[in-house]
Amino acid sequence: MTVQNLEHFMSELALKNSGEKEFCQAVQEVMEDVFPFIREHPEFNDPYLLERLTEPDRAVMFRVPWLDDQGIRRVNRGYRVQFCNVLGPYKGGLRFHPTVSLSIIKFLAFEQTFKNSLLPMGLGGGKGGSDFDPRGKSDQEIFKFCQSFMTELIRHIENRRDVPAGDIGVGSREIGYLFGQYKRIKDDGAGVLTGKDAIYGGSLLRPEATGYGCVYFAEEVLKHYSEGLEGKTCCVSGSGNVAIYAAEKLNALGARVLTLSDSSGMIYCAEGLDQEKLSYLMVAKFRQRRRLSEIAPTLGCEYFEGKTPWHVPCRLAFPCATQNEIDAEAAAQLGQNGCRWVLEGANMPVTREAGQVFRKFGVVAVPGKAANAGGVAVSGLEMAQNATGLPWSRSEVDEKLKLIMRDVHNRCLDYGKSGKDINYIKGANLSGFVRLAMSIQAQGF
Repeated sequence: MTVQNLEHFMSELALKNSGEKEFCQAVQEVMEDVFPFIREHPEFNDPYLLERLTEPDRAVMFRVPWLDDQGIRRVNRGYRVQFCNVLGPYKGGLRFHPTVSLSIIKFLAFEQTFKNSLLPMGLGGGKGGSDFDPRGKSDQEIFKFCQSFMTELIRHIENRRDVPAGDIGVGSREIGYLFGQYKRIKDDGAGVLTGKDAIYGGSLLRPEATGYGCVYFAEEVLKHYSEGLEGKTCCVSGSGNVAIYAAEKLNALGARVLTLSDSSGMIYCAEGLDQEKLSYLMVAKFRQRRRLSEIAPTLGCEYFEGKTPWHVPCRLAFPCATQNEIDAEAAAQLGQNGCRWVLEGANMPVTREAGQVFRKFGVVAVPGKAANAGGVAVSGLEMAQNATGLPWSRSEVDEKLKLIMRDVHNRCLDYGKSGKDINYIKGANLSGFVRLAMSIQAQGF
């Protein structure tokens, strides 16, 4: 018996996961590379291997009650999807955002599984979160919500079993509240969460890791094309940790960052968002929690309500906001305006149709499972430091991060290089698939 064709496999997956369009999209983008590979490699021609690979180990949905500042009892929905642990404990962040659904969390957990398989350390894939919206909430409300969320989540996580981290809407403040509640209940919290503040067990460079790692990967990509970042114009979307620290590292390496964005609009600075402007923006965004529309005049930048950065001419694009933020129209604008490289700082920010447009224009696209692996890489390093009780210096972590991103890049080349051409999407998908498939077969999963 042989593996069925892609269309039949995807129709069966869509039927089983009805209404979960993001999850089906993530699987489709991987399977488009996997199916031709399997036909050429009979050792993976197991009729049920792909079925096992795309079925999560477990998906938990739970009720999160909390009390707002007006004394009103509120409720949100929480999730934890433990997708696959054949390579190690489940590892993946928690997202607090009103768009969170089971489909979103399953797609993120599936992507996380492949992302972690590209890393040299042994980590499985998982993801979690809630449709709770932290925006506009007081610190006390967020504290109460985090306590209630952890009170339920604690049933499903444990050191060396499932180690969550942060994601959109879950920064160091939220991780601190979650970690504190875990310790109050369990009286043992070492290593059960990553993204902690360095003063109580977190790793230095963790907030910067995803953004820095994305830029280190870009360095490796450009090096392969005999180019460098010096003088390159870059459009960055988002204005959270990933976007701002990617912009910071791009500045340090001589590139010129033109844009940042949030859910309401974007800022554009023709001369570039230099480090002085970024430092001001970090304080305004992270400490004062102000919107870009409020910050733009002080920075001397133009603000465009309801716009994304993708109409601005640039050489490199770094989508660092959220999934499916670049559609076919935006991809065409980037291609027409001379963009040559796109590196995903977010998870699946490029739609399938946009990816096809990039190929038409000859734009080299690097998927998030490779380009944004720096965050989980340093989370893995944080777990190692927690296990030994020996913290590493900032420079030690930074050097390890560079080496890991170089290793991830080389793994993509193993399966994505064809002559002078490189298909990073194919390389990442197949490198991850081979490691996962061999582990699943070896363990009888």
